[in-house]
Amino acid sequence: MATSSAPRKSGRRASAPSPAGGRPRGAVAAFGLQDWRRLLTSLGENPDRQGLMETPERVARAWAHWSRGYREQPAAILKSFSDGGEHYNELIVVRSIPVYSHCEHHLAPFFGHAAIGYLPSGRIVGLSKLKRLVDCFAARLQVQERLTQQIAQSLVEHLMPKAVGVILRCRHLCMESRGIAVPGEETVTSAMLGDLEHNSALRGEFLALTKPD
Repeated sequence: MATSSAPRKSGRRASAPSPAGGRPRGAVAAFGLQDWRRLLTSLGENPDRQGLMETPERVARAWAHWSRGYREQPAAILKSFSDGGEHYNELIVVRSIPVYSHCEHHLAPFFGHAAIGYLPSGRIVGLSKLKRLVDCFAARLQVQERLTQQIAQSLVEHLMPKAVGVILRCRHLCMESRGIAVPGEETVTSAMLGDLEHNSALRGEFLALTKPD
């Protein structure tokens, strides 16, 4: 049975609980260039060495890009329309959507591809918006299982289709470059919602359409 000791009182007020998938309320000031310099120093490096002098600025810009998903809203991406979709009653599938994200446990990259399919109920969305939706959730600290569900649930919420399927196939550097250090292993996660959850024929069609070449 797991046990835990009672927390010690602190003179600092704890941050309020964070919204789902977001930053805590009352979060501390942004991580600055001096913090990146301290990180380099803690690794045993000299941040004033010529090759590292501009590294803090580069890394700050990189993390602003890698975390841009916190500043994006799925509702603004998934603007649907009915023209051309009101009579379409078959699966719409987009495969090989690039996925680049960072594991929230080690801040290590994981990357791969996503396949997304949905069965519309009168409204469709621009195909490029599916790529943008993946980027919106991938550009946050993630675990692959949650990322898969967030993409699928957003499609259900904003398109209200008859069915949604999402499959992610990714490689995780936190597993390849440390720990068990097994290169090339692929993790596969899926989310099947709506008619895809119980309709075996529709599920089989989706899986056939998204099967890697």
